[in-house]
Amino acid sequence: MKRLFSRTIFIEVLGNPNSNLIDIDKVAKIAHDNAIPLVVDSTFTPPNLIRPIEHGADIVIHSLTKFVGGHGTTLGGAIIDSGKFDWAASGKFASITDPNPSYHGVSFTEAVGPEAFVTKIRAILLRDTGATLSPFNAFLLLQGLETLSLRVERHVENTKKVIEYLKNNPKVEKINHPSLPENGYKDLYDKYFPNGAGSIFTFNIKGSEQDAKDFIDRLQIFSLLANVADVKSLVIHPASTTHSQLTAEELHDQGIEPNTIRLSIGTENIDDIIADLDQAFNG
Repeated sequence: MKRLFSRTIFIEVLGNPNSNLIDIDKVAKIAHDNAIPLVVDSTFTPPNLIRPIEHGADIVIHSLTKFVGGHGTTLGGAIIDSGKFDWAASGKFASITDPNPSYHGVSFTEAVGPEAFVTKIRAILLRDTGATLSPFNAFLLLQGLETLSLRVERHVENTKKVIEYLKNNPKVEKINHPSLPENGYKDLYDKYFPNGAGSIFTFNIKGSEQDAKDFIDRLQIFSLLANVADVKSLVIHPASTTHSQLTAEELHDQGIEPNTIRLSIGTENIDDIIADLDQAFNG
């Protein structure tokens, strides 16, 4: 097998915006066979849905603004270090293993062993960038964390019913969700998410880009926002907003078409969510 010369492998559990999946176990083996760490962004899949460290991830990151906060009130992020990666044996991370002249000549691997990476973040990154939450922002995120599992259960339950509704809607051209066999991710979805996941996904409406935008404008419960994983349902047109810097060819390559609409299913009553979608389709 050809050896990789990368410094790290970075993946998302579920991709944005189409909720595509990757086999974390296999990628972790490739990373570790090449003595490089696997970093996993699990923002779209909070810990009560999947724990990537149990599948070989060395570092997991979350945008706390999404599921954890739950209300779009606070910017924040989290880095979870598994403490399992051998930074010294890898031989590729001198800033962690060699004496650091800006911090009294400390070698983080020698000083704290398996906690070297996260200690470097606390000692160097926080010192140099000031990336620290204010007390009130921390309070808001902690408040959100208390209801995380309850909200995620409702997100998943509502999503399953929305998918069923869209599958039977003649005005829907395609649904991009890993639970559907036609998308090629069903086996991985069943493996990693036996209780469901993927409340952020896309579908293509039959028609043009303008038809997609008109549909979005007719929605009344869904909020037109670029955020995701909020307690309330959200909608956006990726090609003209979140992914607008891509060329038409690049958009197509990423599975984003002019008629693609991204939904983030919230926790409202499912009858209200489906009624809103229905009136937008038929408006």
